[in-house]
Amino acid sequence: MYRYNDYDRRIGAERVAQFRGQTARFLAGELTEDEFRPLRLQNGLYVQRHAPMLRVAIPYGLLSANQLRKLAHIARTYDRGYGHFTTRQNIQFNWPALERVPDILAELAQVEMHAIQTSGNCVRNITTDALAGIAPDEIVDPRPYCELLRQWSTFHPEFAFLPRKFKIAISGADLDRAVVRLHDIGIELYRDSAGEVLARMYVGGGMGRTPIVAPILREGLPWQHLMTYCEAVLRVYNLHGRRDNKYKARIKILVKALGAEAFAEQVEAEFAQLKDGPHTLTAAERDRVARHFSAPAYRAAQAHSGEYERTLRAEPAFARWVERNVAPHREAGYAAVTLSLKRAAIAPGDATADEMDAVADLADRYSFGELRVSHRQNLVLSDVPRDQLPALWRDARALGLANPTLNLLTDMIACPGGDFCSLANARSIPIAESIQQRFDDLDYLHDLGELKLNISGCINSCGHHHNGHIGILGVDKNDQEFYQISIGGRSGEGVQNDTRVGQIIGPSFSAVEVPGVIAALMDVYVAARHADERFIDTFDRIGLAPFKTAVYGEGQVHREREAAHV
Repeated sequence: MYRYNDYDRRIGAERVAQFRGQTARFLAGELTEDEFRPLRLQNGLYVQRHAPMLRVAIPYGLLSANQLRKLAHIARTYDRGYGHFTTRQNIQFNWPALERVPDILAELAQVEMHAIQTSGNCVRNITTDALAGIAPDEIVDPRPYCELLRQWSTFHPEFAFLPRKFKIAISGADLDRAVVRLHDIGIELYRDSAGEVLARMYVGGGMGRTPIVAPILREGLPWQHLMTYCEAVLRVYNLHGRRDNKYKARIKILVKALGAEAFAEQVEAEFAQLKDGPHTLTAAERDRVARHFSAPAYRAAQAHSGEYERTLRAEPAFARWVERNVAPHREAGYAAVTLSLKRAAIAPGDATADEMDAVADLADRYSFGELRVSHRQNLVLSDVPRDQLPALWRDARALGLANPTLNLLTDMIACPGGDFCSLANARSIPIAESIQQRFDDLDYLHDLGELKLNISGCINSCGHHHNGHIGILGVDKNDQEFYQISIGGRSGEGVQNDTRVGQIIGPSFSAVEVPGVIAALMDVYVAARHADERFIDTFDRIGLAPFKTAVYGEGQVHREREAAHV
């Protein structure tokens, strides 16, 4: 993973000192709230419903065991003993005291971490595939390019106060596990017939109140021009993006208003002035950064040990876990293992300080001291010898982190919702808990197969409800919490990157109705599916109508609504 040099350490320390002074002046009354707001946002600090919230960057989702231990220490020392891993490969602390935030940032700097540009109207944390560098279907390792763009965008003076926040994601595999088409800029890396790295540039995607799947703005962009092309896009956006209405300020609105072709013409004109300039990447610079991502000292491939085979036969729970949570690795004899952060009565993505310490120990023991944060709010041990899978499984199971539910119904994405966020219309966590309880049956979950359910507490879509196979959105209805259901969304599925926004099935539901609605959708799916057909494939084949009829007709939901006197 990338390691700081003296320059990186110096600018990090300078930012901590700068924010310490800004915070002191604010607490002393020398800065107003309006003056302090952009300063704290540039350092990842929000004011939420109950307390400040600090969002810490985990660049492209990569963590060392020692960094995770530091996050555990921060949770234990400055917060309430836990942290929340997000869909954009960050971690959030929900209860830090404002006056202690500079101390947290100083502690983060000790392990080469920060909270810079994790909020505010700037270029946010660059995200990528949690299996980057190890996936068998990978064409180009995106991590060096993520790091190059991270360095370019951090403290970029021209893009510190954009019309609105700006998010970039990069993928380099056949399957898009980074949701690139729902980002402001999405980048797909591939190779031409000569093996040269090229980029397909998607611009103007996003979720929120106006979900848009990004169009392709440029095909075949040579990798040397990644930064200059992104700079051209941002310059056009900075010039024309709206600042009078934050709801219409994202780049997706500008691209839609101008039309992708007209927007692309302006970008190309700007790019012509920047191309071959000082931000053009060189092979020497790419290779310098790429060396930080060299493979660990893999041992020669070995056959499965007798213990692995015996455990596979004797322990159905282990076999099920291997089936769901263990992914293929490009290195023979190794696997990538997902540790599930989806547990009953615990908010999806939450991990306690003790759990973080324990996972750091697992990373040291089984995965060369490194791990990843996934888009689906789980943790991934990226380089596990396959013959050590039984031992890892036992250790993870003892910690409650071996739920074999990856990409199943209860492997939900959820934002913190109204329990914490001042923007939320409704709570997400209780909805996730009620679905966990309703579908607490592993046999049934495995029979249902792959099914992605995402929950957002408001239209800002931090829970990515738009692209869930099933999406749940919290809405305000006469000052009461209700939930709108959509189905049919997806992100990056198939080699043609099939990304779609889900269709709303109809009027919203009260909280007590939601588990019954999901059950009714499952009943339709189970009755209509063909052999080995996923929920999303059945939906594509039979359409929305049968699901809508089951939910709003004289079926299970209707009976539960009557029973609850809703």
